[in-house]
Amino acid sequence: MYDLHIDTDVTVQLSECCREDAKAVLGVLDGFYHLEDVTVPGPDDAPGPATTVWTATFDTAGGRRQEVRPPHLTDKVEAVLTGGYHAVGEVEKVLAEGFDIQSLQSVSGDQETEARLVLASR
Repeated sequence: MYDLHIDTDVTVQLSECCREDAKAVLGVLDGFYHLEDVTVPGPDDAPGPATTVWTATFDTAGGRRQEVRPPHLTDKVEAVLTGGYHAVGEVEKVLAEGFDIQSLQSVSGDQETEARLVLASR
């Protein structure tokens, strides 16, 4: 079955951040776009060292389009956006309304692109 949202879906992966910062970033996007899927790591008190990645998929064709209010981040957040060219560009614009953004790298494919960003509070 063909997914009609394939060109409008953007997968957002956040790493190198605490739970509160991940919630702040995903909250901005959830207020603007339709959240389709989210993967949240287990409790903070999990034993042993681990790399934590928060993953969410947003449909840029739908959503509430709430005004972006810049939340405070306790530290920088690394973000990887993956999806269609236009959709990834739109998500970057929304993030730029709420955060200072440093672009690290962009990798383009035939029909998808991947943008690596570092987000910080203004």
